[in-house]
Amino acid sequence: MRAGMAASLSSSPYTCSSKSIILRKGYPKIKVGRNCFRISASSTSVLAGGSPLLQAAAKHTVDAYIQSGMVVGLGSGQASGMAIQYLGRLLRTGALKDIVGIPMSITSASEAAKAGIPLDQFNDSSQIDFSFDDADIIEEGTLIAVIGHRNSQVEESIIHEKSILNASNQLAFMIKESQYMDGPEGSIPVLVNSLNWMQTAEEIDDLFLGDAEVWRRPSIGHAGPLGGDFPLVTSEGHNVLDVIFTSPISSLAEVAESLVQIDGVVDRGVISKFPCTAVIASESGLQIVDNLQRNMA
Repeated sequence: MRAGMAASLSSSPYTCSSKSIILRKGYPKIKVGRNCFRISASSTSVLAGGSPLLQAAAKHTVDAYIQSGMVVGLGSGQASGMAIQYLGRLLRTGALKDIVGIPMSITSASEAAKAGIPLDQFNDSSQIDFSFDDADIIEEGTLIAVIGHRNSQVEESIIHEKSILNASNQLAFMIKESQYMDGPEGSIPVLVNSLNWMQTAEEIDDLFLGDAEVWRRPSIGHAGPLGGDFPLVTSEGHNVLDVIFTSPISSLAEVAESLVQIDGVVDRGVISKFPCTAVIASESGLQIVDNLQRNMA
């Protein structure tokens, strides 16, 4: 990474809050630091099917943060699917009432309809009390998240997903412990204008010279630098470039800011939101981490 992007996380102004987490079902919690709580694995029963770790995260997220009468953003991914399933169950039993869901994708809309959750469409005036979502990566300390790795269908929109997350008064990301990183690794999806996508890709490649590769995402078939014979074109008419970092990212905020300065870049799969909670699932239980200060990525 270039020198201007080499700020270490140890100097980050972002910390995590020490506020208590109110749990409707009476989960025992263990304070493991001024900014984090850990919930023992034995304290959460799981849903049928799927990853037991993410099942616990999904159930906790619904129980801890969703109350009757809320408008709720419904995320995409394995944990979000289980949270939607569980939320529907609570509505059917009467434990929760008057919930309206705002789906972030065609998939989450379908899952919510099957679960019996009343739905509404998102618009610029939507008032969303709380949203939950899966994340691909979360940066330790800042809780800046990377989303959009899984989006391979035209109907699935990173822009739509980010709009709902940004409009939410509060949100929670549900992840596994391996996805919570100090010095995140992996790729960042970048939406670019399709017409001059190659010029934009070359500028991104120059920006991260030696630290990342830039591939255009295919709609079907194998991935490659050019996106194969059938490159993905989103519903908004954009190509998706995956910026694949070959070394740890020292600051997601600085990378996100650098990307948006490049001509042809429409958006990137990086989200920073306050307040935000990370519900981190591991074999030893759930770790709950909140951020404290607003990050402007």
